[in-house]
Amino acid sequence: MDRRTFVRTTGALGGAAIVPGLPQARAAWAAMVPRDRLDRIGLQLYTVRSLMQVSVEKTLAQVADVGYKEVEFAGYFNRPPRAIKQLLDDNSISSPSAHIGMDIVRGRWSRSLADAAEIGHKYLVIASPPASDIDSIESIKRLADTLGKAADDAKEYKIKLAYHNHDDEFRLLNGRRIYDLLLENTKPAQLGMEMDVYWMVKGGVDPLTYFVKWPDRFPMLHVKDAGPPPTFQMTDVGKGTIDWKAIFSRRKEAGVKHFFVEFDDPPDPMATIKASYNYLKNLEF
Repeated sequence: MDRRTFVRTTGALGGAAIVPGLPQARAAWAAMVPRDRLDRIGLQLYTVRSLMQVSVEKTLAQVADVGYKEVEFAGYFNRPPRAIKQLLDDNSISSPSAHIGMDIVRGRWSRSLADAAEIGHKYLVIASPPASDIDSIESIKRLADTLGKAADDAKEYKIKLAYHNHDDEFRLLNGRRIYDLLLENTKPAQLGMEMDVYWMVKGGVDPLTYFVKWPDRFPMLHVKDAGPPPTFQMTDVGKGTIDWKAIFSRRKEAGVKHFFVEFDDPPDPMATIKASYNYLKNLEF
């Protein structure tokens, strides 16, 4: 059923409220509407970094036991690529992506690409650029050029470069948002955007408007929940105010393939990743 048919049908039902048996008919009709769920839920391992510092091996096993099928790395804790790949295989999980800094792009790019390919990453994500890279329109254009060249190198390893946002990218420079300038000055084939929904909401913009304006540019989401303004306190997924049903229902338009739960500083990391996973596993949209 397409959107127009849905509106016509629900409109007709709403206008016939006095028809006997209509509530039962509505319930039966609603039960026929296909619902969707996330089939693979991932975790940004920054969420459990305190546990990873103690034991990478034990933490990855616990993450897999919760039910996560994908993880995104934010550092390897002095483990070589082959050891990371073995741990992933041992726990039947994959790692589509990892966060990196611009220092790697500018200094150890070839080696990092080779390591990422050995682990099995499909994306390397700029976690947060230096402030000097996004402090003017000219610097943003230079950053976009650097990322474009790095992305061309990554193709040789069948890896795509991506960019992760914070709220800073939604401030204005000469009346333009930094995030918009990055999108405009990079090619979709070169740079994917990993949308951090929490930071976008805190930055005062609606993720859905970007799905509409920039379809198929967001292969990954950081699924991170926010409390009400003005503090937007970070919380477990499902305990905040972000409308995840609305966001996930537009995932195909946005081009989203991977969903990574994240909470920057959870009081109890394991409790957080379990609560967030259980919410998402049961969420229908």
